[in-house]
Amino acid sequence: MPQRPRTKNERRGGRERAPRTREPSEWEQRVVDMRRTARVVAGGRRFSFRATVVVGDRKGRVGVGVGKGAEVAKAVEKAANRAKKSVIRVAIVDKRTIGHDVTAKFSAARIVLRPARPGHGLVAGGPIRVVAMLAGIKDLTAKIVSRSPNKLNNALAAVEALKKLKMPESKHSVQQVTEAKV
Repeated sequence: MPQRPRTKNERRGGRERAPRTREPSEWEQRVVDMRRTARVVAGGRRFSFRATVVVGDRKGRVGVGVGKGAEVAKAVEKAANRAKKSVIRVAIVDKRTIGHDVTAKFSAARIVLRPARPGHGLVAGGPIRVVAMLAGIKDLTAKIVSRSPNKLNNALAAVEALKKLKMPESKHSVQQVTEAKV
């Protein structure tokens, strides 16, 4: 019976390593923006990268993070870690939309979020769409009111708007309050 050829690691007497397997994360991540920045040093320019990443679990939690690094992969990794640290809870009604209209401003970016009827879908542009989708919102109408093309500021404005959301009072809690007053 012929033997299989030995691997380079076996020939050197090293130990066999188990293949790396990653367990699936509860977080889904999307890169919203990637920028190359340069600084001038003696002998030319040094380039680094800035990544803006949105993470969410599609169950009402979402966060935005920014990371900088000499390589794209490092910048994305740092941004994802920072996004996980800045996660917020979103008040989602009927597991599909938001409870009321909300406006928000972050830096020069201004946005408006409005609830939508069932089946309407996500009508939102760019980073707002990504933030809403990863938060688990299925029906929403959004508008970037400002003229800011900055994706980072628009994503952070979307998070600010989602922070302002309040859960609507349920009928039972309203009834209990009125009965208590009587």
